[in-house]
Amino acid sequence: MVIAIVGTTVLLIGVVMIVTPGPALVMIPVGLAILSIEFAWARAWLKRLRESISNRNSQARNDQAERHRQRVSSE
Repeated sequence: MVIAIVGTTVLLIGVVMIVTPGPALVMIPVGLAILSIEFAWARAWLKRLRESISNRNSQARNDQAERHRQRVSSE
């Protein structure tokens, strides 16, 4: 019960931080990680969030490498 209350509170604080100043992108995964100790749905959401962030980072690195290759080949 304590895990559910703490995890939900941290998650809700993260959601509020989306529209207010604060580290929402840190608090939301932390809240999901706490909730994933007890709940399978939170574990699934956390997994999906991690995959999404990983895919975005990979795409950004690929885009950056392609821009670098174009810049080097045009010199």
